Amino acid sequence: AQDQDVYTIRGIAVDEQAQTVAEAQQLAFASARLAGAQRLIERFTLPEDRVAATDLIIDQVLADRMAAAVDVEQEVAGAGRYRGLLAIVYNPVEVRAVLTQVGLPFTDSLAPEAVLFTTASNGMDLAWNLAWEESPKGSLVPLKISRSAGYNPEMPWQVLQEELSLYGVQRAIFANLRGAEGSYRVDLVSVTPSGPRRIGVTRRAATLEETIEAVAVRLNDDWKQTSIIRDTTRTLIEATVRYTSLAEWITLRNALAQSPLVSNFQTRAIATDGAVVAFAFAGNGQRLTADLRDRGVVINAEPIGWVLTSAISAAPPIESE
Repeated sequence: AQDQDVYTIRGIAVDEQAQTVAEAQQLAFASARLAGAQRLIERFTLPEDRVAATDLIIDQVLADRMAAAVDVEQEVAGAGRYRGLLAIVYNPVEVRAVLTQVGLPFTDSLAPEAVLFTTASNGMDLAWNLAWEESPKGSLVPLKISRSAGYNPEMPWQVLQEELSLYGVQRAIFANLRGAEGSYRVDLVSVTPSGPRRIGVTRRAATLEETIEAVAVRLNDDWKQTSIIRDTTRTLIEATVRYTSLAEWITLRNALAQSPLVSNFQTRAIATDGAVVAFAFAGNGQRLTADLRDRGVVINAEPIGWVLTSAISAAPPIESE
């Protein structure tokens, strides 16, 4: 289900004319597949990488190859004209093959789910909160929208955690609106059990609707910069996972298994309060540490080796014998 949402481009406007409505509809479907393919590749990749990928040519043949289905969201047809809004579902296998073939770095994995809190330094708190009717569709950073007021990035984690637990997540994103109509910008901060991290500022936008789109773009770019793997080398490590309950072990295991930087994850031994795991990770240790931090996991070098704990209930270090 997540794959289908990420690989679907919605709201593609079409307006085509031909001798018959059927011919106009086919032209509209083809143009939507092409426009959607361009937007999909932009979703998964960074601008600087697309500029460098000179072998990538997004034409109708490529778009048709990658497309799997056309969904009609709105349509008006008659007198040889077809207008409407279409959604195109793309084939993940085909898209991955195309991007890999031309050597374009990409990620289609999802960031850890977060709760979005809206704040405003320009007195528009209510309007900014109400503008978020739902989270952006197809984003690589899944969001749940909070309607609770009074939270901020500097709040103690124990207080913020009570709100996040209602949504079943361990990460918050604060979107602080500033500026005025015609020139809105948003400061974005991510908060996990390990503390706050500033994501950055969005581009300027004229309306609140465009500002929300700018937030989605900035969050996606931040996630892609973190998760796109450029180094093909892998580092193999064995680590101890320390936990206080079965539920905590499942959370820690899932964080490792779902990280785009981790592969070949194995559980080699398990007990009531700890486990020994092995896995390979791409890139450097700092990227792995940052990704796990956003998933509520702390990794430290201790006398017994690498130790992973929950950032919420991290216990004292294990002493070597």
